[in-house]
Amino acid sequence: MTNSKLSRFFTMIRFLVAALLVPFGFTLSAAEKPGDWVRWRGPLQSGVSLEHYKKPVFEPKAVWEVELAGRGTPVIHDGRLYAWGYRGQGPDLQEVLMATDAATGKVLWERSFNDFISDTVYDRYSVGAPVVDPETGNIYLHTTYGIFNCHDRDGNLLWEISMMERFGRLTFPNGRAGACVIDGDLVITRAVTAYWGADGPARDRFFAFDKKTGDLVWASSPGVGDPYLKDTSFSTPYLTTRNGRRVMYVGLGCGNLAALNVADGKPLWRFQVTVGGLNASPVIHHGDKVICIHGTENVDSTETGRMVALKLPADDAKAGGEVEEGQGGAPKISNEWWRNNLEMFGSSPVIVGDRLYQVTMNGELHSVDASNGKILWTTKLGTDQILASPLYADGLLYITMNQGLLYVIKPTDAGPETLHRIELEGNCHGSPSLSNGILYVHTMQKLYAFRIRNEGISYDSVPAEEAVVAGAPASIRVVPSDVLMEPGDKLALHLSKVDANGNVLGSAGVAKWESFIPPTAKVKAVLDAKVEGTEIAAGPGAKQSAGIFKGTEDGISGMVRGRVVAPLPFTEDFEKYQLSVDHPVDGVKFAYPPLPWIGARLKWEVREVNGSKVLAKTLDNILFMRSLSFFGHPDSSNYTMQADVMTDGNRRIKSSVGLINQRYNLSLVGNSNLLEISSNHERVKHSVPFPVTANQWYTLKLRVDVNPDGSGVVRGKAWGRESAEPDAWTIEFTHKNAHKKGAPGIFGFSPQSQKSVYIDNIKATPNR
Repeated sequence: MTNSKLSRFFTMIRFLVAALLVPFGFTLSAAEKPGDWVRWRGPLQSGVSLEHYKKPVFEPKAVWEVELAGRGTPVIHDGRLYAWGYRGQGPDLQEVLMATDAATGKVLWERSFNDFISDTVYDRYSVGAPVVDPETGNIYLHTTYGIFNCHDRDGNLLWEISMMERFGRLTFPNGRAGACVIDGDLVITRAVTAYWGADGPARDRFFAFDKKTGDLVWASSPGVGDPYLKDTSFSTPYLTTRNGRRVMYVGLGCGNLAALNVADGKPLWRFQVTVGGLNASPVIHHGDKVICIHGTENVDSTETGRMVALKLPADDAKAGGEVEEGQGGAPKISNEWWRNNLEMFGSSPVIVGDRLYQVTMNGELHSVDASNGKILWTTKLGTDQILASPLYADGLLYITMNQGLLYVIKPTDAGPETLHRIELEGNCHGSPSLSNGILYVHTMQKLYAFRIRNEGISYDSVPAEEAVVAGAPASIRVVPSDVLMEPGDKLALHLSKVDANGNVLGSAGVAKWESFIPPTAKVKAVLDAKVEGTEIAAGPGAKQSAGIFKGTEDGISGMVRGRVVAPLPFTEDFEKYQLSVDHPVDGVKFAYPPLPWIGARLKWEVREVNGSKVLAKTLDNILFMRSLSFFGHPDSSNYTMQADVMTDGNRRIKSSVGLINQRYNLSLVGNSNLLEISSNHERVKHSVPFPVTANQWYTLKLRVDVNPDGSGVVRGKAWGRESAEPDAWTIEFTHKNAHKKGAPGIFGFSPQSQKSVYIDNIKATPNR
């Protein structure tokens, strides 16, 4: 054996010994206090409480109430309750993260957030829950429209990420956001995104961030194809340790139940449950079966809905078969253990021993034998159910129903006994939570607290988790794994050696960095930056670009992706692009749009129109008939957007085209002959008549000014491109709670992907 081989061998041994001693801190509730309910489904991730009461008496009259509309589940940690709701009307509606004293309901602080550039409708806000990290006491929230943030116990903002402007998160009318999960040093959330490069296609993706810094650790696309009906799933992952690795089981927007490796996000396997999105969260039975339910069409029958149990593979990482060609994601397995015909869209089951309790879409409560799927009994609770899941504590079920009903039910194998039926104000879509003898329920009008009077509380312990087993160094983990920079920016990189399962073994150095272009890349691009040691830097003259760097040390390597976006002032006329790509449909030559523009490659293309090169909206994917693309930094503010735009169509159907400035959209709405300022069509929408002629060029101009009191004025104008710019603004809108920042971008809407839109001569300049 050569000296170099000996050196690597002993290095590997040292890392292996050290790794086996690493305190991974993966025990599910190592830092939780008895009685805490820090995550949506509670301490066991299954809707089951650990509390037991001496001489319990449930009091049907609320001990306190707080006026706050909500559709989610409150969480409780160390005597404080954190609820996610919303208040206000029209343009003044805001989502609210509220902290109260858990015993008295006294409001301690609130933080409010504006909706923006979304199509959320019908007050579908705050569907989901915050989560608390027991180690730090920090609270994490992913809002309806994609702001992912972290606050400390006192409400101070520690970090914030606009998932839409940073990673291309798509929004949908249902407004579901779900709940993130925390594991070790990671906080994991999800979104349907269309980003850049390999992540350009719209997919249901998971993102793991460093919980303390907000730096991206990994992103994963475990499913196959577009999410069903162009919608997102809000199934919350169930996490456990199997075969020495952390694994999470979760439903996907493409209708699969999937397993992912928690440490690095690698998909392990998937099972096609339904053709629709799988929204309910799974539960684990006796450590060898995963059980979930859905409410859409089955893949192998004409029935709608199914509750299914899968026999877990002996080793998740070795369970999958082949991946369909060109689909990506995890390999398939076929391990169905049992099924029944229960039907539910969003409500998840509760599992207690060998009993499952499930509320179905028609408002029925079912008791199911978890070992074989047999339905033991059924009782009617309401006309329907939408989202809320049951809670089980000390022999009783607590169930909230869509109609604003709270049930307290004693289940037995012989049947259910209803102890209380309480009418609440407002519909109830959120699941209840329980802490130290107080039950919390959120409706679309109020947050309620009900007391379970008792003479003492005891707490079950959480079952011990299997230990994580670390291996030899296999690669280098780079955090952040994806960076966003402007010219002149420098960012620190944190490098760690990890084993084959992604478990961190210790710090790493890098001897060599080089640009890396994936062999399958449609656009062969290099990031205009340099990486030296543990720092990545974009020079003062760095060009707008995107790419990947690969670092290698001692035979192992890791990668960092990144984008350099142009600062203000910014201009783009597309004339420098070479039209050299053959279009697969109409045969014309075109060029791909700028790679660092979020989601642009599949939504837009550079074409020649009337002798000029312009940006044209693609029509081959109905998912992108409503297309947004951002090309600047999410923290941009105090600027003006301008561009030449043109719609396509006829008297019956015309497209719409617009500009995005600081989270406001100014559009020519072709079908309606309007000039419109909007941010959410249900909330911020102001328009004036403006005749729009298809296939005629116009110039749009959009300016946003924010006042010291937090209000703002949005001004827009439009004119024929061949005419002189008018002095007066065509449209103005005053917003009481104005958006303070936001990335510049473009907008196009092609009804049913039939008519394109065209954009040219884009300018973004600082306000004067």
